[in-house]
Formats: sequence, structure tokens, C-alpha cells
Amino acid sequence: MKCPACGYQETKVVDSRPIENNTGIRRRRVCLDCGTKFSTYEHIETMPIMVIKKDKTREVFDRSKLLGGILKACHKRPVTSSQMENIVRDIENAIKSSSKNEIPSVAIGTMVMERLKNVDEIAYVRFASIYREFKDVDTFLKELTEIKNEKA
Repeated sequence: MKCPACGYQETKVVDSRPIENNTGIRRRRVCLDCGTKFSTYEHIETMPIMVIKKDKTREVFDRSKLLGGILKACHKRPVTSSQMENIVRDIENAIKSSSKNEIPSVAIGTMVMERLKNVDEIAYVRFASIYREFKDVDTFLKELTEIKNEKA
């Protein structure tokens, strides 16, 4: 590490501490030539996850947008905020653990529907009606019939 005071190339680390919830490291260094003390910081470099929309445009994954869609589907339903937060966290972790930098919005929608189906069927149908773009009553009835048959 180059000394900011004299430009000498060799320094010694005298202290290291984790910072920001263990997402980085602060290192105190001393120049071996002039004795100047200074700090350096290390952070994990992450690439943002990009969502590929249905119209092929791309945007950065937005956790709050995902939560907003789930909130709308669960409006006036007996779904707790912690259940909704768990769904969002579960999906976010699944996306990050896939080690892919891009994910289709269709895949995210499918993950939401799978989780909502287990929490509240009405919220599931609400979300599915927008996500799958139900065009008419027949499409809506078909989805309801599938849910009913799964329960039987």
C-alpha cells in the first residue's frame, strides 16, 4: 500500500477491525519510511442484480418494489407483516444465492406465487391475476379451479 504522505510503497498493518456489520475491514497502517499513520478500508465488491422485464428492458432489483407488490396482494388479508417480510427475504436470498447477475421478472413472479399460495390463497389469486395478466373471467375461473382441485 502506497503511503499518502511520502509515496513509499511499503507499509505495515498495525490494527484491523470489522466495520458495517462485518461487511468490510478498516486497517490502520504505518509507513515504514516516514512513520505516517493512515487508514484503509476493504469492502466486498458486489454486482447489482438486474431484473429482465417482460419487454426485455433491464432494471436493478428493488426489494421495496417486490414488497410493494406483495403488500397489494395481501391488502385486507390475514397476512402479517412478518410473513410478507419473510417472503421477500426468502426470495431475495434465493436470487442472491443463484450467483446470477440477471433474473427474469417471470422467475421472481413465480417465486412470489409459490410462497403466497402457501400463506393465503386469496392473496395468491390477486397476485396471479396481475402477474399472469388474466384477460377474462374464464382465465380467472380456471386458476380458481386449479386451486380447488389441489386442495381436494
